[in-house]
Amino acid sequence: MSSAEKQSKEDKKGKKIHLDKSDLLCKNGCGFYGNPAWQGFCSKCYREVYQSAKQAQLQHDQYQQEAKTKKIDLPASFNKFAEKKTQQSNKRTNTVKAIFRKTPTKDTSSDQSGHVKKETRRSSIESQKVGQDFTDFLKSLRKPAALEISKQVRGFIERMPQYGDYPIDDVSEMVQDFYQTLNDKLHSMSVFKGDHDAIEKIMDFTERYILTRLYRILFCPPTTNDEEKDLAIQSKIRSLHWVTAQQLDAMINEKDSDIRLEVDKAITDIIEMDSKRATQDKLESVVKCSKHIFEALRQTKQGPASADEFLPALIYIVLKANPPLLQSNIQYITRFANPSRLMSGEAGYYFTNLCCVVAFIENLTADSLSLSQQEYDRYMSGELTPSSDTQYMCEGLRLMHENLRSLSDMRTRQEKMMAETLQLQQDMVEFKENFIKEIHRVVMSNPLIVKPRKTKADLDETDDTKNLNLPSPLLPQQVTPLDANSSAMGGENMMDTSTGQMTVQ
Repeated sequence: MSSAEKQSKEDKKGKKIHLDKSDLLCKNGCGFYGNPAWQGFCSKCYREVYQSAKQAQLQHDQYQQEAKTKKIDLPASFNKFAEKKTQQSNKRTNTVKAIFRKTPTKDTSSDQSGHVKKETRRSSIESQKVGQDFTDFLKSLRKPAALEISKQVRGFIERMPQYGDYPIDDVSEMVQDFYQTLNDKLHSMSVFKGDHDAIEKIMDFTERYILTRLYRILFCPPTTNDEEKDLAIQSKIRSLHWVTAQQLDAMINEKDSDIRLEVDKAITDIIEMDSKRATQDKLESVVKCSKHIFEALRQTKQGPASADEFLPALIYIVLKANPPLLQSNIQYITRFANPSRLMSGEAGYYFTNLCCVVAFIENLTADSLSLSQQEYDRYMSGELTPSSDTQYMCEGLRLMHENLRSLSDMRTRQEKMMAETLQLQQDMVEFKENFIKEIHRVVMSNPLIVKPRKTKADLDETDDTKNLNLPSPLLPQQVTPLDANSSAMGGENMMDTSTGQMTVQ
């Protein structure tokens, strides 16, 4: 390997995913968070740019009218383009005006013949609950203000379904215009003058109620390509299932059970984002996910984590979670959330990071993971796979692998025990054979001689007296006393052994 190739490889290893805070801010320099969906602008600056473009379009339309009056010939293609823009502009202007017209009678609508038809579609359980919460909240306000807010909100909700076929940008603009109009109206009311907390609370309830009721119309409408984007990002994430935390420089130690628990919670939260309807709830899921990530990083580092460490970890969590309808949820929040939520604050920061993560995944290449193109292609084709120790698995798969590992260990121990049992059995058979052989050898070398049994002698038995070969017993004899003469003479006493009598000589 040449020195240039070594240097290039070392540079790739040293390359880390990094995102400065300035990269998250609006490129107009206003200090708020930007968004890729707004071309890097914040909501406020994007609307200003959009309004400027709209004014330019109106001026162009005016010039077009003057050109027609003066019979100035323009290219046919240009005329068609200008006519289309004029129709869209007039259509939207009429739509915004129609939103604030008088509300029709509740639960009624008219057909072309003028007959009134009653609404038959029932609201979902979630919509009913949010509607009840909104009604209870209005009861806590003063009656004139509550009636005005209810009138504006319900009128907006009842008129919006007829604009379901409009371009989504126009629908988004209608919703944002309603937020702004209602906010201005609340500030103009004497009862809320100077009470910013009350106005913010009213706007929060209003946003939640409107978006929950209109969720089927506003989320992933057929007039957009959100569904195609969802399928594309889902397919891309699925193809990157092999990416590990080490390849992303994410400081997550998944061998620790407590850290794995935080990772699982983060994945659950980002997946649950799709089950929410209100933008506040979706953003809350993003915030909860991010906090679990920071906790996992803190436990891994045994200290606080930085923003540079958070972004790779968030990328890793998104890759492992593969959240459903990710692009649709991001677009829904971008289009219909109150701009103040996304321009600043905790939720705005985490959501901006999530948008950057999606953009990173869409443009992910071999250089992004510090891999050579050959290694990247082999991973993508499945020829290379990371070791199982570095791969993330959900709790169910992890438990399954642990059980399989335990069963494999038990099988190994059982086979070892069976082998030792068979060996013990063989040793016992050999011991028995050797023991028997040893006994035969000892018996042959030392034969057993059986002697007659000894009997106990009984001296009192008369029948066997003759067989004892004993002398006859002494018989008592009468001894006569000797006189003095005999003693003087030195006679000797003698016993006759045959008769047992004493004799004196």
